[in-house]
Amino acid sequence: MSNPKNRAEELLDELIKDKSPEDLLGNEGLLKQLTKSLIERAMQGEMTHHLGYEKNSSLGNNTGNSRNGKVTKAQRRFWNNRFGNTSRQKRQFRTSDHTKRSDTFYRLR
Repeated sequence: MSNPKNRAEELLDELIKDKSPEDLLGNEGLLKQLTKSLIERAMQGEMTHHLGYEKNSSLGNNTGNSRNGKVTKAQRRFWNNRFGNTSRQKRQFRTSDHTKRSDTFYRLR
């Protein structure tokens, strides 16, 4: 019987065979897909352990502690910049006023 480590390496070799670096590391690449699958499986396992029963099992019915489905949550965005500094533009590190003040400070020394 083959060693589990060798089996994993064989599977990995099969996955990356004839793939370009972009196919492996790109925005929708294999690394991103594998990472997503691994995290989702780990979270499902954690949920199963926490609740004490497998997904779609009737053991959780009417217990008050059951799986209620998945919900996607949108991240809140503040497009009108109500909370940010409005005296400068985005990605602007120094304002002309800051430069004038620092020049004046160094001239006074």
